[in-house]
Amino acid sequence: MKFTLSWLKDHLDTDASVDAICEALTDLGLEVEGVENPAERLKSFTLGKVTHAEQHPDADRLRVCTVQTDEGSKQIVCGAPNARTGITIVLCKPGDYVPGIDTTLSVGKIRGVESHGMMASERELELSDEHDGIIELPSGEIGELFIDWLAKNAPEKVDPTIEIAITPNRPDALGVRGIARDLAARGLGKLKPVETPSHDGQFACPISVTIEDDAKVDGCFVFAGRLIRGVKNGPSPEWLQQRLKAIGLRPISALVDITNFFTYDRNRPLHVFDAGKVSGNLRVHRAKAGDKIVGLDEKEYTFSGGQVVISDDNGIESIAGVMGGLATGCTEETTDVFLEAAYWDHIQIAMTGRALKINSDARYRNERGIDPAYNMQAMEDATAMIMELCGGEPSNVTVAGKAPDVSRAYKLDAKRVQSLVGMDIPETEQRQTLTALGFKLEGNMAQVPSWRPDVLGEADLVEEVARIASLTKLVGKPLTRASAGVPKQILLPLQKREQAARRTAAGLGYNECVTYSFVDQKSAALFGGGEDTTRLENPISSEMSHMRPDLLVGLLQAAARNQARGFADLALFEVGPVFHGGEPGEQALQVSGLLVGKTGPKDILGESRSVDVFDAKADAEAVLAAVGAPAKVQVMRDGPSWWHPGRHGKICLGPKKVLAIFGELHPKVLKEMGVKGPAVAFTVWPEEVPEARKKSATRPALKSSDLQAVERDFAFVVDERVEALTLINAAAGADKALIEDVRVFDEFIGGSLGEGKKSLAITVRMQPQDKTLKDEDIEAVAAKIVEKVTKATGGSLRG
Repeated sequence: MKFTLSWLKDHLDTDASVDAICEALTDLGLEVEGVENPAERLKSFTLGKVTHAEQHPDADRLRVCTVQTDEGSKQIVCGAPNARTGITIVLCKPGDYVPGIDTTLSVGKIRGVESHGMMASERELELSDEHDGIIELPSGEIGELFIDWLAKNAPEKVDPTIEIAITPNRPDALGVRGIARDLAARGLGKLKPVETPSHDGQFACPISVTIEDDAKVDGCFVFAGRLIRGVKNGPSPEWLQQRLKAIGLRPISALVDITNFFTYDRNRPLHVFDAGKVSGNLRVHRAKAGDKIVGLDEKEYTFSGGQVVISDDNGIESIAGVMGGLATGCTEETTDVFLEAAYWDHIQIAMTGRALKINSDARYRNERGIDPAYNMQAMEDATAMIMELCGGEPSNVTVAGKAPDVSRAYKLDAKRVQSLVGMDIPETEQRQTLTALGFKLEGNMAQVPSWRPDVLGEADLVEEVARIASLTKLVGKPLTRASAGVPKQILLPLQKREQAARRTAAGLGYNECVTYSFVDQKSAALFGGGEDTTRLENPISSEMSHMRPDLLVGLLQAAARNQARGFADLALFEVGPVFHGGEPGEQALQVSGLLVGKTGPKDILGESRSVDVFDAKADAEAVLAAVGAPAKVQVMRDGPSWWHPGRHGKICLGPKKVLAIFGELHPKVLKEMGVKGPAVAFTVWPEEVPEARKKSATRPALKSSDLQAVERDFAFVVDERVEALTLINAAAGADKALIEDVRVFDEFIGGSLGEGKKSLAITVRMQPQDKTLKDEDIEAVAAKIVEKVTKATGGSLRG
């Protein structure tokens, strides 16, 4: 948003400097992005007078001038056709920087004649595009600063231009009056009252407007129009052109420049139709797919269908709230003009602008929000300016629809400024601030002005008060504890487990990874995901289209990138959420580790080996122990498809309670992910670990028995397809209180056992707790072990 200082002073009675205004604007939340002050580039130039001018001896178009300056007479060679004796000029001395030609002057020779400076044209000083001759001033003292002369005789030429950044929640600051209102509330001046002209229609408007049903709900709220006949369109006055140029707009004609003026002055986009080119009446409706229009920018736009447009009997004549059509645009031949002031649905404007890729000042303001209550008065204000600059007589106003009621009020609680912001502001000052911003106070209720759509609650009132008072006055204070003593811990049990798992994995030598939660569909499908329920509506890229179903996706991608760069041996882990659905709660915390390549470099103590399933198992058990999993667990098969079918295991508390999975990854998965094996991994779900029955801040006491343990060996002949785990679980279940450990120490296949048989030898360790075991006790447990194993495996005790 750009505006000039003089433009601001049309609304704000102030003597504040540009620096003070800029500092206040930034503090108010309207951050100043730049200031263009002509006085800065013109401050070194002075006035001089040509006392003698004669033809250059060696050039027909050059003249040698004697110029009286504050430093005496100077000889200057000039090629301007108006260089002559007796004129007062603007002098640029050697050493001065001339912005229009981007040059720092020095004493030089032109066709053999020395020249001590130059006499400037308006274009060379960036005052205008005029360059047919040097500047001739009607008056002025020799040696007077040129900027001082301009300040007295042409102040618009040295008018500073300020550019501010506008956040989306402050559409009122897209008008100069809104900016002036904020500065007045801060105390940098007084907001000037505005005139509210009204015009009685001198004839009935011959053009009616209709809002069709398909555009009423979320298209156009109100459309007001008026015909002004007998206007004389042409160049706008110098003051208006100068203002538009200062903010980067090109003056077009008086009628168009007036609408641009109100766009920036009051944040009110308007539109003017050449009434002589309008056929019949106007209607607001939605365009059909394939409809076309040539805009005022002379580009053709094709509608996809559903955009709100304005049409006459000839077809679409305007893109509602975004851009007018070239066919009904105003020219110098325009004598009758139809003035439009409408209030559109801001979401519809944004969708239309994006679909057609049009960025206009009208769209920028309409999609952020304009003042609906100002609609009819904007019609009157624009009518007054058109009649003043172009003449004409107005019709009555034709209106379709109704402006929405945006009135609302919120309670002003003076104490909330202290509790929410921490500033001590008296209630009288709070009420004065809100009143200055346009709020109407009735008791403790504050009526929100129609131009502030961002104020939607009591906290917003506090924000306005604190913003105007200046948050720079906020004094930092140390936090005070409500009560003495050790504060209550705030980490949740799951957060503690996450922290413990992360530290344990790092302690095991893994490097932590933090990968994106988004993966490509193909990779997600390898790990049981990639469905529509986890697909992103607006992905960052095609490689991040789905929420990850498993952390191993990101770890394998990281491993592939490292291997491509020569790092073959890797130990990576990650802690984070995985997603099995798109609804809240359809996610779980996961800890995953990945080992690739060798266990370590060769050294003098031995050779490195390839990582195997037992490395992953040991690390999974270490992480489970860190998060509080019970020591007695079962290891089972039948994991998901991305694990090697015969080289993985599930660590469970029963068949349905899975705490972790470890093992080798399926070779097909490694090939798809571009990882060269061997590769083993583990996955732990901390949320599945049951809470301890007895919670204590201290570690439980060590439980040990001073009674001697007893170990017995058993060898069973079983079918070769029987898993050792089945035998171990059966033996351990013979007496859960007494049997402390069961492990396999030998396997024998072939020989006298016969085809399809094998012998598994196990050691069972029995640890008594209350008495020493006797022979009969041991034999009873041994009998139970044989019975359980025989029943579970179908085998027999080997003789």
